[in-house]
Amino acid sequence: MNWQDYICVDPTICHGRACIKGARIMVSVVLDNLAEGLTAEKIMKSYPSLSHEAIQAAIAYAAELARERILPLAA
Repeated sequence: MNWQDYICVDPTICHGRACIKGARIMVSVVLDNLAEGLTAEKIMKSYPSLSHEAIQAAIAYAAELARERILPLAA
């Protein structure tokens, strides 16, 4: 999975926070829901513009950040 296919960081969208492309849902919102124990299916029901792949991309993005290295983001 290439999380860059699903996640963007753009200063004009969501105040520059990482968000799901085309959905304007911040990655942090997806991760907060997962941390609360919601399943991907329940999250997608609350946010119909999300796909299972986008949720997996949010997890992959968080895993990259947890490796404590700087991630270059293409504009």
